Amino acid sequence: MRKHFLSAGMPMIIMSLLCSSVFFSCKKDKTSPGDNNSGNNGTARTDEDSLKYLVYRIMQVTYADGGRNAAKGLPTYYWYSQVPSIDPFSTSYAKAEDLLSTMISYPKLNGNNLDRYSFLDRTGSLANKLQNGVIEKAAGTNGSLGMEVTYALDGNNASHLMVLYADKNSPAGVQGVQRGWEITAINGDDNIAYDNGGANTTKVTNAVYNPTGATSFTFKKANSTTATLTLTPSSYNVNPVLFDTVYTVSGKQVGYFVFYTYSSVSNTSGAATPTKQVLDQLFAKFKSANISNLIVDLRYNTGGAVSTAQYLDNAIAPASAQNKVMYNYTYNDKLTQNLSATGLPASIKFSTTGGLSLEKVFFITGGQTASASELTLNNLKPYMTVKLVGDTTYGKPVGFFSYTISDYDSTGKENYLADLYAINFETKNASNQGGYYSGIAPDQAAKDYVNIPWGSTSDDHLSKIFSYISTGSFRQASPELRMTENPSLRKNIKRSITSGQFNGMVDFRK
Repeated sequence: MRKHFLSAGMPMIIMSLLCSSVFFSCKKDKTSPGDNNSGNNGTARTDEDSLKYLVYRIMQVTYADGGRNAAKGLPTYYWYSQVPSIDPFSTSYAKAEDLLSTMISYPKLNGNNLDRYSFLDRTGSLANKLQNGVIEKAAGTNGSLGMEVTYALDGNNASHLMVLYADKNSPAGVQGVQRGWEITAINGDDNIAYDNGGANTTKVTNAVYNPTGATSFTFKKANSTTATLTLTPSSYNVNPVLFDTVYTVSGKQVGYFVFYTYSSVSNTSGAATPTKQVLDQLFAKFKSANISNLIVDLRYNTGGAVSTAQYLDNAIAPASAQNKVMYNYTYNDKLTQNLSATGLPASIKFSTTGGLSLEKVFFITGGQTASASELTLNNLKPYMTVKLVGDTTYGKPVGFFSYTISDYDSTGKENYLADLYAINFETKNASNQGGYYSGIAPDQAAKDYVNIPWGSTSDDHLSKIFSYISTGSFRQASPELRMTENPSLRKNIKRSITSGQFNGMVDFRK
């Protein structure tokens, strides 16, 4: 008969909006045989049964001992009280994902599902990507090409498959693939026009995000020349900064950078990651340039490590914020009653700030701006002038702990099953602002023309921000950016392709 356990060690903390340092220890102690080793008929349970059982018990009963000690247990799920008693071994749930989907369907707000965030990761690759900043060929994955794409419309409503961005260290980035390049053929097949989730979209999604080997892409560059490149998925170190520069606007120095993921500033050993080195260099550059305004482009940033959100807030915030509350936590009632025992913090404070003296900080946002991104900008609002330009953000004011779940055979050999990410808390800034489940609206709308290169002053977002810095108000897009007058522009079709990117925030502190 197989024994079932939670894996030993501290769980990571993940946040859909933010994260905290939760210090739960999961004992490698066997669970009650009658609970999860066999059913009423005495038959042995499977690994999938183990996973379903532990997912349910961690969320609804207790975070340790596989749920054995229910009397001392603390349910970790934020909305546990809205979930009825469920038999995790029911044949209604073929897989743990089926059980989890049922559980998260119960929490409601005004009749709408609250939990569109919780999930299981069966590869374990997410933690390595976010904590160590490494894209790897983990179990069930083939590495990555490192580029994001979208369909976009021109002024005549014809669709084009466009590159949103490419990580500089990725297979695509190393070969020079740039934002604004159009993909005209994949493996020589030019039948890739937008079909709203049909066969063409599926074909493109598989080629870009689920490649099994070398793939040929034909690109049309900004200067109308073409290039056919063979891209092979591989491992690489993430470089989250896609572009940075310093502008002079009406005599003021303005820093600008494009940040696409919150890879952690410290790795599993506690050492500085390449992400921290990149950010240290970036903010040293901004400080040396004596910038008075900062633009942080998060339009495609879906979140990541909370340590990096805290790094950015400390780097951007004024000196007056030092030692003051950065953000507050709300947990379920049982966790709240036991904060001292669990080690859960009630709030996080600013530490030493970065020494910038900024008049304003502008965030470029979009529908993909989620979690750690929303956390970063929301935390700064009580302490400085924050302006959002672009589109309404994704909406993730909640977060989760991450549990690695394993079972063990009769010899004691560990068998990794999955990492569980289920919502455990909500966060608000020092002024008690939060609850943005529908996203955070911009102060000024702007259009995302994806064939305009990073940093171009023709970018609709930058154009409006520069106007605000110069005049104190936003203005309408200039005539050259109007679709009717310039059909060559490519307007992003939001969510036309699903890349499967993680939306959330993780705290890896032990």
